[in-house]
Amino acid sequence: MMNVPTLEHLAADLAAGHTTALRLTEAALARAQDPAGEGARAFTLLDAERARAAAQASDTLRAAGIVRSPLEGIPVSVKDLLDVAGQVTTSGSVVLKNAPPAERNAPVIDRLIAAGAVIVGRTNMTEFAFSGLGLNPHYGTPRNPWDRAGGGRIPGGSSSGAAVSVTDGMAAAAIGSDTGGSVRIPSALCGLTGFKPTQRRVPTEGALPLSTSLDSIGPLAASVRCCAIVDAILAGEPPTVPAPREVAGARLAIPETLVLNDMDSAVAAAFERACALLRAAGARLSRIAMTEFAELGRLHARGTLAGAEAWAWHRQLLTARGNEYDPRVGLRMHGGEAMGAADYIDLLAARQRWIAQVQARMAPFDALLMPTVPIVAPRIDDLVASDEAYFAANGLILRNPTLINFLDGCALSLPCHQAGEPPVGLMLAAASGRDHDVLALGQGVEQVLRGTP
Repeated sequence: MMNVPTLEHLAADLAAGHTTALRLTEAALARAQDPAGEGARAFTLLDAERARAAAQASDTLRAAGIVRSPLEGIPVSVKDLLDVAGQVTTSGSVVLKNAPPAERNAPVIDRLIAAGAVIVGRTNMTEFAFSGLGLNPHYGTPRNPWDRAGGGRIPGGSSSGAAVSVTDGMAAAAIGSDTGGSVRIPSALCGLTGFKPTQRRVPTEGALPLSTSLDSIGPLAASVRCCAIVDAILAGEPPTVPAPREVAGARLAIPETLVLNDMDSAVAAAFERACALLRAAGARLSRIAMTEFAELGRLHARGTLAGAEAWAWHRQLLTARGNEYDPRVGLRMHGGEAMGAADYIDLLAARQRWIAQVQARMAPFDALLMPTVPIVAPRIDDLVASDEAYFAANGLILRNPTLINFLDGCALSLPCHQAGEPPVGLMLAAASGRDHDVLALGQGVEQVLRGTP
């Protein structure tokens, strides 16, 4: 795994004249086009010509003293479900390959361009974002940088190519979507930092939906500060980083219900070590019952929001061209067909009651602390070969992150493993609208985990 530079490090190099936007872009494109690398699986479209033009424009503006944001001249990748004018939004599927190109940019794309980011291409993903594993039978599955021996290990999904584009230096940051963990899961499994914002802060217009109730758009990058910079730009806010909050005195709740179940030994060891480091730094950790987490199965007995909303969007395509879908994705979408309108309305109401109950239980604390994913990345071949293994791993990997989407909360996933260990993510989560608090505290947690003052 390469050492991923921070956005501020790259911005300082650009400001000092040690490099140029064009040089950074050419290096990113070279890695993406390397036949021995993961670029062919990480991207569904590499937009080299437009990226070079944007980089040259950025260098010209910088020479005139114009720097539009901390992202000025820095290569960024975008997930294949975001509309870019003139490009087809395929969402990791072959079903939409011949669809008309997008007529306009998604708002988040316009904001990235206005900030001076150089968009190098569209990243691969689980078809239509409907899995946390990152497997894609149409475009291939980018392999996890931790272990590429044999068939390699999954990168996590659905923002699979997003994570690998950053770990492999094909982009300095990636824009993903997160409906049930699709930014945080690949960040956790690939050793990156990922941020899922409160849904309403970042516009989802121009993003092909999976679940309009749950979809969020967020960054994957090298650090919490990197995520904060990109998040601010996506949200249309000034591109500044919240002042770091020290861990000493922070009140962190570790839910004992559900989220600590079925951890493998690597995740359990990394999580306990992270908790010990935070305690030693003065954080006040409390293990609490969160009985509401155990109720989700009952609330979803008649179906899920993602299932119902995916079926609503896909039902005509699935009926006409279902044989072109990834069979496992199509199967899950068909599950939404059985959910009645009354069941859906009941679930929306139950969600609001559930959110109020969870927020009341979280109120005495600054954040929740839990493993992002309870297992390390499984082998690709094992999941391709067995439906049983696929669906078991998918359910387990989505379990913890999904809770925060249903909460309409915000959450960071930070690497908490040591060098030489499998990547493990530590999730720091809070209620709706607490994004800046989480990003501030996340910087303090990151310093403790990295052993930096």
